[in-house]
Amino acid sequence: MTKWTLPMDGGCRCGEVRFRISAPPMFTAICHCTGCQKMTGGAYSTSVAVPRGGFALTKGETVIGGLHGERLHHQHCDRCKSWVYTDFEPDMGFVNVRATMLDDPSWVTPFVQSYTSEALPWALVAAQHSYEQFPSMEEYQPLLAEFAKL
Repeated sequence: MTKWTLPMDGGCRCGEVRFRISAPPMFTAICHCTGCQKMTGGAYSTSVAVPRGGFALTKGETVIGGLHGERLHHQHCDRCKSWVYTDFEPDMGFVNVRATMLDDPSWVTPFVQSYTSEALPWALVAAQHSYEQFPSMEEYQPLLAEFAKL
């Protein structure tokens, strides 16, 4: 894995929304759920979990797209409709930035893959950790500690 450096900048496809990451990533992941497949138009979504305090929009505003539920808030550029990041209710202390929105996503290697139960058979990857759904809450702290050592 290529090492990342801070700060990291990124934005949507059209450039109307820009952001900056100023804190180390907590982990990288891909999600194979059918919802992510439909929202990306691909086999999975790729994300970088970033502490909420280390993520800031630097240009533009986002709108909620995808699901309009009470728990997940998928943030999109209103102009080009790019899925930029996801935040959560209640606040989980981090946001999931779509890795492909980074100006340089070349360092991103999936550490965790989730929802392998819904994966397209040809799309599974060699992530260090795989889960049929999401990891249990008890598994997150050890995963975060392991990722921090990479």
